[in-house]
Amino acid sequence: MLAIILLALLCASASGNAIQSRSSSYSGEYGGKGGKRFSHSGNQLDGPITAIRVRVNSRYITGLQVRYGTVWSDYVGGKQGDLEEIFLHPGESVIQVSGKYRYYVKQLIFVTDKGRYLPFGKDSGTSFNAVPLHPNTVLRFISGRSGSVIDAISLHWDFYPSHCSTC
Repeated sequence: MLAIILLALLCASASGNAIQSRSSSYSGEYGGKGGKRFSHSGNQLDGPITAIRVRVNSRYITGLQVRYGTVWSDYVGGKQGDLEEIFLHPGESVIQVSGKYRYYVKQLIFVTDKGRYLPFGKDSGTSFNAVPLHPNTVLRFISGRSGSVIDAISLHWDFYPSHCSTC
């Protein structure tokens, strides 16, 4: 009898977990195998993505830095190339990232929920297109690998806590 009760409780718990909606998803990793791992997972606690700095040379994305709320992440990558910077409008979020890579990341294109298209880098290589799996979720943080260039990039999607009733 005790076994039947435990089995019923286990089934009820499993079905309750299945009902809870998931909101986070992951896209990537796009790029080559080199470089040292980096992650901005802790930076998302500073707030939503509000600006992006990308350093580009004639062939690759060489560096990357993201502002979360009012705090800039650590810069990753190399120092060669031109530094480009874009700021998101208040309340604007990134909902798609596409680009090109071969052994390194060559191009990044950020698309926002306000219809802005923000391209960086060169249009050559293997294409990728990253979008969240779940509706109404946005880019929360970036991870990847870097050395003297951005070797690879991954995108992490979720709600922001202010939009999440169960957070």
